[in-house]
Amino acid sequence: MRPAPSRETMLAFPVPTRATIVNEPAKLRQATRPLRLLLIQPQAENAGAQEVARLLSRGLKQDGHTVGHLFFFRRTASFDVEEDVRFCAASRPTGPLGVLKLLARLHAEIRRFKPDVVLCFQHYGNVIGGPMARLAGVKLVVANQNSAALTTPKPARIADRILGSIGVFKSIVAVSAAAAAGYDDYPAAYRARLSRIDHGVDVKVGELGKAAARARFGLPETGVVLGCASRLHPLKNLQAAVRLLALEPSWTLALAGQGTEREALLKLAGDLGCAERLRLLGELDAAGVADFLTALDVFVFPSLAETFGMAVVEAAQAGVPVVAHGLPVLKEVLQADGEPCALFVDDIDDIAALRTAVARFLDDAQMAQAFAARGRSLAERYPVSAMVDEYERLLRSITRGL
Repeated sequence: MRPAPSRETMLAFPVPTRATIVNEPAKLRQATRPLRLLLIQPQAENAGAQEVARLLSRGLKQDGHTVGHLFFFRRTASFDVEEDVRFCAASRPTGPLGVLKLLARLHAEIRRFKPDVVLCFQHYGNVIGGPMARLAGVKLVVANQNSAALTTPKPARIADRILGSIGVFKSIVAVSAAAAAGYDDYPAAYRARLSRIDHGVDVKVGELGKAAARARFGLPETGVVLGCASRLHPLKNLQAAVRLLALEPSWTLALAGQGTEREALLKLAGDLGCAERLRLLGELDAAGVADFLTALDVFVFPSLAETFGMAVVEAAQAGVPVVAHGLPVLKEVLQADGEPCALFVDDIDDIAALRTAVARFLDDAQMAQAFAARGRSLAERYPVSAMVDEYERLLRSITRGL
């Protein structure tokens, strides 16, 4: 296991230099001069918002921009091997003094990097990172709204509404039509800054066959294996997936991710008498997720709130049959040419209905193959290059005159 970086490593960006243009820029991007861009997020881990920032960073670097990542704190080792990454704290701060030290470091690191534009992600990244960037002298801040309202505390929602309305954010990005609709009742000044840029989703193709992928993770060689890649958080509602095991004693459930719900999930499985069929694999890198998806028969996504649903789109693109909660945003993003790429369960608390949806894929191979084919076509709907193009347009529009 790679050792955790030292405090000295965490708190020292390399001396910033202009990036070299690696690829021939698209015609669209030729008008955008190289910029210094700083991406700010609360915690470093392998989750949807962090994956988007990683993909966006790589695309923008290829276009010739200098890009750095700044995290409030390090939760896992997921960004330890990335270039130009800083952590304001080695772990989540506790107590007022720890928070004040984090804020002081955040301000100092923004000033050190001297960005032309700061792009913030997640609700605390926006409402803390945005004002701190302005205090550090950055005039151009982009807020990325990839936290669902249900996951955002009311004080953060109020702060976001105010900051967006008074112009602390130069631009505000919603990541789906459903997410954008959540701001319909916001002040006109806020909505005037709002634009929509769908996530780009990297296609994760494993190098292993199904048998080898299952062996890698210690999963049963035969039998049904369900799975989900997700943070272990109450709003991901993974307890619904665990409850399936009580209805089907031949099914195994594998969960890839880390989070505060781990012990609760283990306890529930124990109470239901199916602990041996619940496999918690921990956080996986991109290659690990690709192999994990290869190992599955059905991807089960019972989340209670999403703004896009990065993990479930990745699963569909990988050709895994998907059963998902029938949230409007998931019905939006999991469709190709007007056809659904998943089976949806509108009442996700109805475990019998969830079981029936999963069983439909297991009992009808032809239907499963049809949905898998539709899911793979989502790669054409969400190419990473399209997301980068849209951010280039946005950056070009807000940096005129710099």
